[in-house]
Amino acid sequence: MMENAQAHSLPAADQAKRLKVQNAWAFYDWANSTYNLVIGTAIFPQFYVAVTSRKNAAEQVIASDVNFLGHNFLNSELYSYCLAFGMAIVCLLSPTLAGVADYMGNKKKFLQFFCYLGALSSASLFFFNADHLELSMLSVIFACIGFWMSYAFANSFLPEIALPEEQDKLSAKGFALGYAGSVILLLINVAMILGIGDHLTKWSFVAVGIWWAGFAQITFRALPNSTKKNVFQSHILGNGFRELGSVWNYIRSTQRLRTYLFSFFALSMGVQTIMMMAQFFGIKEIIRYDDQGNLVVGLEQGQLILAILCVQIIAIPGAYAFSAIAKKIGNIALLKISLLLWIAVCCFAYFAVRTPQTFFIAAGVIGFVMGGTQSLARSTYSKYLPQTKDHASFFSFYDVTEKLGLIIGLFSFGAIESMAGSLRASVLALIVFFIAGFVLLYFVPKEENQLQQINSKA
Repeated sequence: MMENAQAHSLPAADQAKRLKVQNAWAFYDWANSTYNLVIGTAIFPQFYVAVTSRKNAAEQVIASDVNFLGHNFLNSELYSYCLAFGMAIVCLLSPTLAGVADYMGNKKKFLQFFCYLGALSSASLFFFNADHLELSMLSVIFACIGFWMSYAFANSFLPEIALPEEQDKLSAKGFALGYAGSVILLLINVAMILGIGDHLTKWSFVAVGIWWAGFAQITFRALPNSTKKNVFQSHILGNGFRELGSVWNYIRSTQRLRTYLFSFFALSMGVQTIMMMAQFFGIKEIIRYDDQGNLVVGLEQGQLILAILCVQIIAIPGAYAFSAIAKKIGNIALLKISLLLWIAVCCFAYFAVRTPQTFFIAAGVIGFVMGGTQSLARSTYSKYLPQTKDHASFFSFYDVTEKLGLIIGLFSFGAIESMAGSLRASVLALIVFFIAGFVLLYFVPKEENQLQQINSKA
């Protein structure tokens, strides 16, 4: 049956209840963003490089290659490939499970399942062992799957709980809470490691799992359940695929939504790759003097964590600033500006970022633009959705687009590093993706040329 474009799970008149649900939805970013910062960016990558590198008596790295399934890789190269593999699994699961969730009306249960999978896998990194790398990397992969799958299902609630004019601000609020929450847990973990000892590093991974699953309960209690009550049947996957087929046919018949997804695909190849691999640039490409006056490669652990904190903190005003500016110049115009800024960041990193000072400058710019770009990209897509309640299916395409872009970005990053022997060439190559996204944004029309509604199978 046809769905009303303004059909929301909560009545618009009940402002207090709507606000409670919106705050609870935004709070999931507070819960799960600790994975992105502590495990994806700050502590685990340094831990991973440390335990997979060989050092001499002076604690200088002499080799960073590892053996995995009988093949030799650079440790950062292997890390990027394993993350890309996890993203590939997400791309396979997300559309199918989203179709099933829309048909059965139980996407909150899918959100809960993948939340717990990610939290448990994050905690299991406590047992990471470089001597059993194949088994240990499974925790990395499953944590990645849990994070991105739960993130996709959480995103799909946005058009249900907020009016179009509310979505930019609510999306920004979610990212801001995510940045703030992850910074708090990171500071707790860093204080624990520096105050007591490096042997507690592994406990920070357990802390992520507890924080993620624990604070997610606030979201789970408030998010609405679907009004659909279709039961599980043997042909459920077929119904799920039919839901997806309906969504895909709509996307293909549109111009604005389709072109925006292509642009978002290119944008994701660059933005997400920088976010996930920037710490390796700090470890491998920055030159500094140690306390004895010797020239060494790589930021100190404290310097790298401080730079990451800088990114997260500056991202908060970045998210809100982009939301405010978008009201004046429009989402697409602001996304174009953000892509130009990303191109400038890549050029600056390649030519000028060689010292801790220049790395901190780049981190500040990345933080501000990252916060705004992520928030605005999500809310822009949400605004472009048609008149339907099958939001999980539509956001699965958004999620798959993002992950496919990230897979290509990660593989490109790792492969170029392997061929060039330097991460600088990998960073410079990302400019191609940003240019492609910038050009595609020019073909996104102001209005959709496909006005038909989506038929629901409910």
